[in-house]
Amino acid sequence: MRSPHDVIIKPIVTEASMDAMAEKKYTFKVDKKANKTEIKNAVEQIFSVKVAKVNTMNMTGKMKRMGANLGRRASWKKAIVTLTEDSNTIEFFEGM
Repeated sequence: MRSPHDVIIKPIVTEASMDAMAEKKYTFKVDKKANKTEIKNAVEQIFSVKVAKVNTMNMTGKMKRMGANLGRRASWKKAIVTLTEDSNTIEFFEGM
């Protein structure tokens, strides 16, 4: 079994994700091979909260150009985690 810190790579802090925090929804960049159950268990272990639902999406990397050369950014996976109503908030996001 993988470590929870191997599943959750980093939080995503954008204007849209900060607005969703009012509804107890938090956004994370996660490992591409992680499934919803692994993400749920990792968030519960790291932040000591109760997770109600996990939505995941695969984000394709953007095409980038440097002069005549074409390249692509790496693809990644995003997870939106919804906490239960009686759960505490994640304190990591409080100061932002």
